[in-house]
Amino acid sequence: MSKKNDFDKIDKNKDGYISREEYAEASKSAGIEKEKLNWFLRLITLGDRFDIKDFWDRVKKSIVEFIILVFGVTVSFGIEQQGGVSENREDGIENLNNLRQEVDSIIVYTDEYTENLKWVRDIFNEQYLRWDEDLDSVFVQYIEDVEDYIPPMAMFGNRNPFNPPRVNFDAIKLDGTFRLLPREVGLKMTNIYDGVELGYLMENTGKIEERFVNQFTDRIANNWVRDLPWVDIDDIDFWIENRDYIQKDNFVKYILYKRLDLWEWQVFSQLDTYKTDLIKSGEMLDSVIAVRESEYEFIWWVINPKD
Repeated sequence: MSKKNDFDKIDKNKDGYISREEYAEASKSAGIEKEKLNWFLRLITLGDRFDIKDFWDRVKKSIVEFIILVFGVTVSFGIEQQGGVSENREDGIENLNNLRQEVDSIIVYTDEYTENLKWVRDIFNEQYLRWDEDLDSVFVQYIEDVEDYIPPMAMFGNRNPFNPPRVNFDAIKLDGTFRLLPREVGLKMTNIYDGVELGYLMENTGKIEERFVNQFTDRIANNWVRDLPWVDIDDIDFWIENRDYIQKDNFVKYILYKRLDLWEWQVFSQLDTYKTDLIKSGEMLDSVIAVRESEYEFIWWVINPKD
């Protein structure tokens, strides 16, 4: 016997010797000799005897160890996954706040753009109304904001396409933040940044205005340069000395009219509509953010979801 405990179990009378009777009794309890087993039992028997009690003890132990292993791996994976979801949710709420700030910045941008366009519109409109006046300085105006005389048509080549900031929106389109938005709000935000109305506004202040500017530039290059002794549209004297010729150029006057018409009947109304939509979308985002921030988590699970 390899262990004292095993010897003590066999030595029933504790006399320090193992009798034949004690050995025979121990042999019975130790199981069946391996040579007496069938091929299957011999295959699964580890020692030289097969003990059914020992066999089932080992089976139960293996089952318990397997369950503990599977449970441990599952819990670890679940904790990792839930932790990632929780972290992503916090990042998503932060992204929504950033998006809300961006909407405010677009509102400010739209207001500034509208005011600047009105300033240019007023100057060009006055020029259009005075176009046919019999006055050498008809193409020169005193502009109070700059406290100087300038030829308004010298600014005709300037363009300012409407292009609001959209960094945060582009950043969250693919990162899963939109899952925190109700469908109606998600559609509203998509329309704000990628909607048809915004597309028309950007096209009108972009490609359409660019066409007018190119027509004006081509007119100077193809006609004025050929017909006039010198051309410098930034020089006030040029507009004074050539005012008769320019007044008779109805094509340039028509281009000016078409640009004013575009602003008056399309761009300004589009800007007003866009600002209204921005304010509405901001209010919707405020509501969603308030709901998300009012939810709380226990470990990694949202306890009171409000979808």
